[in-house]
Amino acid sequence: MSDKQDVLRVVEMNGPYVAVRDLSPDDVIEAAKKILRARFQRGKKLDCSADAKDYVILTLGDRDHEAFACLFLDTRHRVIRCDLMATGSLAEARVYPREVVKRALLYNAAAVIFAHNHPSGVAEPSKGDKALTDRLASALQLIDVQVLDHLVVGGDETVSFADRGML
Repeated sequence: MSDKQDVLRVVEMNGPYVAVRDLSPDDVIEAAKKILRARFQRGKKLDCSADAKDYVILTLGDRDHEAFACLFLDTRHRVIRCDLMATGSLAEARVYPREVVKRALLYNAAAVIFAHNHPSGVAEPSKGDKALTDRLASALQLIDVQVLDHLVVGGDETVSFADRGML
């Protein structure tokens, strides 16, 4: 049995997770990512912002270039899909409102959560982050898609625009 199969067996168990062998830190991280991805499959309701934060920390937090993702949600805030919309340089990722709007329409989304990382490890939102959020929210408002949050990940920390009243 390969290492990957062992990790998958950890993920597939219900209740407390039990490893079938000793796991390296990388194996544990990979297993955690698989568990979180399963929580964000189509139809899964987001019960709290902590769920979204945990997911984006594990999916975006360890990248060495900026990446921007959208969690598209239905009217009951169940996940339709999570898409990586842009990857960029060390300091920015170009996100085009037209592409975000097209994707929201494609999925018939009612709401969206934005997320991106800061490879510097500092989760504090920049003025550019705020300007992009406002621009995307304005574009999505035209098609009645609500922006619920914008999460900025720096290392293992996350800042929520919604929690800070920045939306």
